Amino acid sequence: MIRWDGVYKAFGANQVLRGFSLEVHEGETMVIIGYSGSGKSVAIKHVVGLLEPDAGTVVVDDLDVPSLSRRDLYQLRAHIGYVFQFAALFDSLTIGENVAMGLRKQGKLSETEMAKRVDETLDLVDLPDVQSQYPAELSGGMRKRVGIARAVALRPKYILYDEPTTGLDPVTSAVIDQLMVRMREKLGVTSVVITHDMRSAYTVGSRIAMLYEGKVRQVGTVAEIQHTRDPVVRQFIEGRPTLDGFEGATTTAGAAAGATAGAAGRAETRP
Repeated sequence: MIRWDGVYKAFGANQVLRGFSLEVHEGETMVIIGYSGSGKSVAIKHVVGLLEPDAGTVVVDDLDVPSLSRRDLYQLRAHIGYVFQFAALFDSLTIGENVAMGLRKQGKLSETEMAKRVDETLDLVDLPDVQSQYPAELSGGMRKRVGIARAVALRPKYILYDEPTTGLDPVTSAVIDQLMVRMREKLGVTSVVITHDMRSAYTVGSRIAMLYEGKVRQVGTVAEIQHTRDPVVRQFIEGRPTLDGFEGATTTAGAAAGATAGAAGRAETRP
């Protein structure tokens, strides 16, 4: 179980999270949607202790993440796979070496066992026989799949996906979506997916939460979000430029969210 409990986070004068609270149940895929710069990536960085809240807390499996020692934090991270927005592969390492990086750091498997795990994991993302290639030799979609393989090689309990379909064409995005569903069904992982791609959100999500003005505006099943009567949520999921035509609407939602983008992108992280 992952729980954000009243999390506040500011960068200078810019308040990004303003009492953000959300609970992710075991076995589900929680999709967090919201405008660019609204704090979605900031929220999940708290789960692995890359950021610490100014107030409130984050709990993973009854562990209060901000209060963990460095050693305990590293142990927690061993159970959490993190898929970065642009895969974040090391260009100087082969694909096999990239996927094996976490396994090697853990030091629990022999070289033979590691090689077998790498092969199994690359097969799981439909990339057999690429172990000896380098990231520059692969397409963008293939690099994303390697990023997923690296995250699941440790057989984590949780996987955090940060904008996994950003920059991909529709067909490749659909492939990534199916891989995320496969990870949940075959490995039983609990996932948090950050996205503004509603097609992807509807495909992979067990539940969807919208982050708006630093808080959860609405959380619900896919069907509940699709049929929402909340004007701000409906504006976002339908891609409307303004709230015109929605009863009770008084603001343009995108303008409120945009102010956080610069500060969130410059966030300092905890090692």
